Amino acid sequence: MAVKDMDNSFWKINRVSRKTNILFSTFLTIIAVLTVLPVVLVIMISISTPESLTYKGFSFIPQGITFTAYESLFATGTQIVNSYLVTISSTVVHTILGVFMMTMYAFVLAQQRFAAKKFYTLVMFFTMLFSGGLVPSYIINVNYLHLYDTFWILVLSGMVSAFNIIVLRTFINTTIPIEMFDAAQIDGASEFTMFFRIVLPLSKAGLATICLLVLVGKWNDWFVGMLYIDNPKLVPLQTMLTRIQQKIDFIKNNASIAATPDGMELLKSMPTEQTRMAILVITTLPILFAYPFFQRFFIQGMTIGSVKG
Repeated sequence: MAVKDMDNSFWKINRVSRKTNILFSTFLTIIAVLTVLPVVLVIMISISTPESLTYKGFSFIPQGITFTAYESLFATGTQIVNSYLVTISSTVVHTILGVFMMTMYAFVLAQQRFAAKKFYTLVMFFTMLFSGGLVPSYIINVNYLHLYDTFWILVLSGMVSAFNIIVLRTFINTTIPIEMFDAAQIDGASEFTMFFRIVLPLSKAGLATICLLVLVGKWNDWFVGMLYIDNPKLVPLQTMLTRIQQKIDFIKNNASIAATPDGMELLKSMPTEQTRMAILVITTLPILFAYPFFQRFFIQGMTIGSVKG
């Protein structure tokens, strides 16, 4: 009877009234709409005619609709296609290798019987507080590892994150019982067997979360390409967009250059507003399609441990 009264009192304290539910639903709906509106505006600009942008400006309802920006991108934009392929390939390889290495590191730190666990945890935590800086990393990558202007600088740069390792270690500790590892060890399972047959299958929710974080971070990374890539065939998409924007800003801030023949020629080669927005739409689409794939793992992660048997 006492347990039943406790359950009823807990329900009364944590229940949400109808008015409060409507208020929160309305607030979250407004936030969702405000989040979607910029995406809709970018899409509308990308399919608007130049005349519509000239006379009406940016609008959610363009006067004229055309897909010439997308047609020109895929017809003559070989640089955009190359950058798109480089970004996709480097992001996929970077995500797979990075998540695999971080999961192995987290698995080792999650083992209570590992004698050097405190030492390697301290080494990992030290990298979160202190960094060698940009100059030493540039010297190592260029002079010693010889990664300048190579595909692997896009893959290896920033592959391991101490924060993600801590998240994965905590996830393994809280979702996989230590007794399961002890039983596997008694049965003669090696460390690699426990990693591939216990940790990976039971950590899908945690791995999906880290995969999405790494995927989005790498997809939006432009600085590595700006710093290490000169070959046009290896320029990532975000780096190419940044360089285009820098050229446009440079010409706008130097009106005298725009009046010269070289400046006018450079202005002609610059993409229009429609083309820039079309590039932005194409850049965003893979992330929009990737999120629903990982969402079901997020739901699984939230429900882990909610039912006790």
